[in-house]
Amino acid sequence: MSANPKVGFVSLGCPKALVDSERILTQLKLEGYDIVPTYQDADVVVVNTCGFIDSAKQESLDTIGEALKENGRVIVTGCMGAGADAERIQKEHPQILSISGAALYEPVMDAVHKYLPPQQTHNPLIDLVPPQGVKLTPRHYAYLKISEGCNHRCAFCIIPSMRGDLVSRPIGDVMEEAERLVKAGVREVLVISQDTSAYGVDVKYRTGFWNGRPLKTRMQELCEALSELGVWVRLHYVYPYPHVDNVIPLMAEGKILPYLDIPFQHASPRILKLMKRPAHQEKTLDRIKHWREICPELTIRSTFIVGFPGETEEDFQMLLDWLDEAQLDRVGCFEYSPVEGAPANDLPDHVPDDVKKDRYERFMEKQQAISAARLQRKIGTQIEVLIDEVVEEGAVARSWADAPEIDGRVFIDAEYLEGFSDLQAGDTLVVEVIDADEYDMWAVPAVFE
Repeated sequence: MSANPKVGFVSLGCPKALVDSERILTQLKLEGYDIVPTYQDADVVVVNTCGFIDSAKQESLDTIGEALKENGRVIVTGCMGAGADAERIQKEHPQILSISGAALYEPVMDAVHKYLPPQQTHNPLIDLVPPQGVKLTPRHYAYLKISEGCNHRCAFCIIPSMRGDLVSRPIGDVMEEAERLVKAGVREVLVISQDTSAYGVDVKYRTGFWNGRPLKTRMQELCEALSELGVWVRLHYVYPYPHVDNVIPLMAEGKILPYLDIPFQHASPRILKLMKRPAHQEKTLDRIKHWREICPELTIRSTFIVGFPGETEEDFQMLLDWLDEAQLDRVGCFEYSPVEGAPANDLPDHVPDDVKKDRYERFMEKQQAISAARLQRKIGTQIEVLIDEVVEEGAVARSWADAPEIDGRVFIDAEYLEGFSDLQAGDTLVVEVIDADEYDMWAVPAVFE
């Protein structure tokens, strides 16, 4: 049995928080700590909190309470680790050992050192950590965080107050991490940040170096460099700035996946103005049309908020009409929820809960019909999929149109896989789509003559 000090870890929230957790876990392993899966086996527990909306905050508070009850020694970090949220945690759970904010790795390690000193006998030359670090995702895909923070000040969001303004990582560091991931077996790299298309703005697109080669710190150059690694590259959290047009040809050429995750949030110019978002949605529709002319295979995912303060039935109907025009492939929707500290809380004319619920249901009914129709068009076509899991019933995979955890899946029944006994997670396979619903597809391996 290992005599190393043992740390339990609970990671809540979005992929950006997951990357923060991976970095802390990597450092813990480098210093000789063992990571254990239960409260009972841990000498101390770290909880990485989420503070995006009230339900996420409550989950974080409940998790801290559970960790205290089951273990008693808890270190708190993450998006609830600063400001009023931190005060709330300390008031509700005064027994916690320490608390620190998002992406602040040093205070977490300092607290671990204080309450659970590392064993001096740990030898990093013997107790090796993989070069790619500790990952919380399956071996065949990984998130690649390219920046912290955000320069936007959307009325419904408090993330800049938690994570600060945009800070781009040096492009050489990003590419070296991506290379390590690919060498470790990663077949899909998911590029994330709070604002991916703003990458490099803060450093004026400074030139960095990768393998001795100059590269500008800019989204287009990053995408071009990532395309050389020979794996799927997927872009998340892309604001539709004009220069996003420059990456569409890369998608058409097969260099990166033809997939854009763009948080449009609404379609009414009046509501977008209240949200402090760009309000040129008619122009956006033209751009979507142009993107699809360049890259017909393009998949667009987005998120929207219904029931924002001041939203009228006319505003909501404008959103439904916009969906009809945009024909987005993958869409998520949230009923507006007040978040402590968000400027939107002070807006007049808050929408009643029953109206928000009704609009959410109407929105989803509209989008499900659009998504189902777009997937129906894929029946009879051949696509490449990435295998996520092989089970007794068959294989669970994803197409390039499907991001893990949030989009649809492709199911391949076992009866069609008799000649694929060595199929495993991370493999790619060309399949023919035979059926689809609003979210998922069913397929069989393609047969070539």
